[in-house]
Amino acid sequence: MRIDLHTHSTASDGTDTPAQLVRKAAAAGLDVVALTDHDTTRGHAEAVAALPEGLTLVTGAELSCRLDGVSMHMLAYLFDPEEPALLAERELVRDDRVPRARAMVAKLNELGVPVTWEQVARIAGDGSVGRPHVATALVELGVVPTVNDAFTQDWLADGGRAHVEKHETDPFEALRLIKGAGGVAVFAHPAAAKRGRTVPEAAIADLAAAGLDGIEVDHMDHDAETRARLRGTAKELGLLVTGSSDYHGSRKTCVLGEYTTDPEVYGEITRRAFGAFPVPGAGGA
Repeated sequence: MRIDLHTHSTASDGTDTPAQLVRKAAAAGLDVVALTDHDTTRGHAEAVAALPEGLTLVTGAELSCRLDGVSMHMLAYLFDPEEPALLAERELVRDDRVPRARAMVAKLNELGVPVTWEQVARIAGDGSVGRPHVATALVELGVVPTVNDAFTQDWLADGGRAHVEKHETDPFEALRLIKGAGGVAVFAHPAAAKRGRTVPEAAIADLAAAGLDGIEVDHMDHDAETRARLRGTAKELGLLVTGSSDYHGSRKTCVLGEYTTDPEVYGEITRRAFGAFPVPGAGGA
């Protein structure tokens, strides 16, 4: 089995619609794919409707969190999307995205970059607006050559000249909410230092004690040495190890199935979850 547990669609900051994403996942030879858009589940229904035969969909979301002033992301799998407490927190985070993006546009204008809110809103479309949409605007204007080049201290990285903080959930509260909604929690790309400051790895032990299920080890932003170190941490703490592409369509260079999750780990995730169940494809439209 080939299992990719971290992808994004146009429901957040990917460039493929949920329907396009699941079709591409099947074409890439995946058996299981998780749709984990940022702080939203809006793409799930479309993905389910289009799910090709032979492909299983894991519903999820990537939750924006902050620990001691450092941003981090928590992948939540197979939770009940209508559970009130987690739904309210996702909406709180999502509703802060527009004023935050507008503030980043204002900062860029102050730096002499002629980006407009209308340009960013066009790029975001119906998705949850975020930094990748602002970064894409910078690419369109020729300010930077690629989206990744916008995530530096010169521009949009944490603490960068045009960075603006947004509401982010305390990760211990996120764990409580995910568990309360019947989901499984995995710390996404915990050592992706190229994105900015990372949470100290010592904090993973505290998160594990609070109910963290696993850490995303095999990821494009982790080199071989980092992956080996994180595997050791996971073994020491009894955490699951996942791997995934973090696919965003054409917005990033990663491809579907670039990194995958062991079938036994996937089986354990499905056994622990009780908020939702994986959806087997029956030949979507």
